[in-house]
Amino acid sequence: MSREGQQSAGAPSVGGDLGRPSAATGQEATDPVFAAEQAHLSETYDKLEKIGRDAIAAMEAVARDAAEDKKSMAEELAVNFATWDDILETHADIVAMNNIIEAHDMANSVQAERLRAVEVLLREPYFAKIALQFKEGHPAKELYIGSAGISDENYRRLVVDWRSPVAEVYYNQTMGPTSYVADGRTIHVDLQLRRQFEIEEDRLITYFDSDVAIEDKLLLASLSRGRSAHMQAITATIQREQNAVVRHEDVPVLQVAGIAGSGKTSVLMQRIAYLFYQHRGALDPTQVFLISPNPVFGRYIDRVLPDLGERNPEILTWEEFLAPLLPAGRGVGESDVSLERLRAIDAAVASFEFARSDFRDITSAGVRLLGGDAVEKVSAKFANLPAGPHRATLMAEELSARLTARLKSLAALEDTHDEIASLPVDEQLRLFGEVFDPQSDEEARTLALVYLEEKHADALRAMDAMEWLDIDRVAVRLLGREGLTSVEWVYLKMALTGLGNPEARYVMIDEAQDYSQGQLAVLARYFRRAHFLLLGDPNQAIFEGTATWDEMRAVFEEMRGEVSQCRLMTSYRSTPAITDLFARLLPEGEAMEVASVQREAPAPEIVVCENADEWKAALVEAVRVACDAGGLTAVIVPWKNDAKRLAKTLDGVTVLGEGDSLPETGIVVVPLKLAKGLEFDRVIIPDASARTFPNSDIARRRLYTTISRATRHLTLLSNGDLMELLG
Repeated sequence: MSREGQQSAGAPSVGGDLGRPSAATGQEATDPVFAAEQAHLSETYDKLEKIGRDAIAAMEAVARDAAEDKKSMAEELAVNFATWDDILETHADIVAMNNIIEAHDMANSVQAERLRAVEVLLREPYFAKIALQFKEGHPAKELYIGSAGISDENYRRLVVDWRSPVAEVYYNQTMGPTSYVADGRTIHVDLQLRRQFEIEEDRLITYFDSDVAIEDKLLLASLSRGRSAHMQAITATIQREQNAVVRHEDVPVLQVAGIAGSGKTSVLMQRIAYLFYQHRGALDPTQVFLISPNPVFGRYIDRVLPDLGERNPEILTWEEFLAPLLPAGRGVGESDVSLERLRAIDAAVASFEFARSDFRDITSAGVRLLGGDAVEKVSAKFANLPAGPHRATLMAEELSARLTARLKSLAALEDTHDEIASLPVDEQLRLFGEVFDPQSDEEARTLALVYLEEKHADALRAMDAMEWLDIDRVAVRLLGREGLTSVEWVYLKMALTGLGNPEARYVMIDEAQDYSQGQLAVLARYFRRAHFLLLGDPNQAIFEGTATWDEMRAVFEEMRGEVSQCRLMTSYRSTPAITDLFARLLPEGEAMEVASVQREAPAPEIVVCENADEWKAALVEAVRVACDAGGLTAVIVPWKNDAKRLAKTLDGVTVLGEGDSLPETGIVVVPLKLAKGLEFDRVIIPDASARTFPNSDIARRRLYTTISRATRHLTLLSNGDLMELLG
């Protein structure tokens, strides 16, 4: 068995003086700045607690007042429709009552928002401070920057929101004269101080001052404590290239390529939070979608945005996005679909003519509510229009009207009334709030329609989904073939019906390099009015059939127009030695740009074993060392079956599956597919032999991805000859 310590040789690390640290090691007793900042922090914390108490008291008072007002108004309100004047007076009273209720709701909402900001800030009241001189000769104004903004009862700003215009001065790389834009006006200031804090609740741990670009150095200090489960450290230390993405102008498509460990996920979360702030009051979380690579990753980032002062967007995997759009029982299946195949669908739809066989009945509970013949007749009414969303929408409106008329006709039948009367009493109470005992024919029809709409809810859903159109039959006539992939099936339905979400405003695709051209085209068309952020690492494209970075750009240029681009080339995650190791696997030229801001740590360990027994002993020893060291260790294997097989060899390890959450500590065996996007204190690669990683582009990318999951320690074992890729 041979061991080799891999030393860093090529990826520069950022070092040097960290500015002026004053860690909590006794220096606070002799540092007047530390003492003053601790005093300010304590005062701010007390004020935040008071604001929180006041907000709760105000909400309780609003609730009491609202209850009293509702009670008195209900007692005083006289509903009188005897004359026209009485009707007008009653209407005015109801409007006045609603206005009072809305005023209470608004007051409660304001206090609830203040309380939410307080809850965020009590964990860390702020993370930075700037001193700005607005006029020459005037004293500088000190501003403290945090994850949310809040003012005291006298409207004095205690903490400035990190997304506010003035906070951008903190992220700019220049001291001295600078400017920011607020409400369309450029405000010139002199930045005289930029200070970074590390704070836990009301305790100041350390601070740094710098009058140069300090992001990398501060990040080094911040991350020296180790991996942060929710990446909060990045909030306080946005690096310049990250800030260019976070605060990028709102463009139709922004494509961001970042090396492993460059903070892509943090940037993604910061970007979402920034957009929420910029469009506060006008952007709802249901209008923002994050397409994540796997469920484990989705849960990993699930609590990040609340820590940044925002609610979470809609988080979906590709499977979770696509499955509801497919017919029941149809799996997501193959996703490797080229753009050419989808273009062929668009071209064929443009000249397509519907036939009777393209339409099917809408049935429910054994009743045919709408026949295919009726659909054909409606289609014939719009024969002058080409097949496509406009025609389908007009057809759907008329067919929905026909279905409603059909239900109303059924609601008038005595058989329906008898059916309702035979229902158990508790079911009648659930449906109508009372026992079915209509006092008139009109009331009977009204109640019966309520019953039928629930009974035939599946038919109403089918109508909304335009299931009267037989996509599989259309595909045979349109394309001359059966067995469309799920990507093609959904794309064809979009082309014919306009299926999509026009309300979505932003879609963020993480690990974008893992998607095929077809998948990207489906997302672009489904979210047809949304702006896209595409984040990924071309060198982590570890699956066959995915779009290259240029092909991805081409898809969105064709469907959205211009695509803006940014790059992230600084590794925040891994030590310089680990960064250098995976940088060797980058295409020629890219490795020269890669830099690490982490501290030095033990060099990666490579253990080459001559036989299976020696390899097993080395693996068990590596796991034992990792267990003794603490933290979170991942044993990363190529495939899911490898994980199950390896777990039988090792004691005390957990196999991480798609339905599992990432633990804080321990040893997990995880397939590479699930490890993507995650980070671990230690990584063990159980077999880095030439069999596992042959000399090919995709093997190179798989090895790059595996190595780059490690933040502090890396062990590579080889059962036989070591792969050539690192030579």
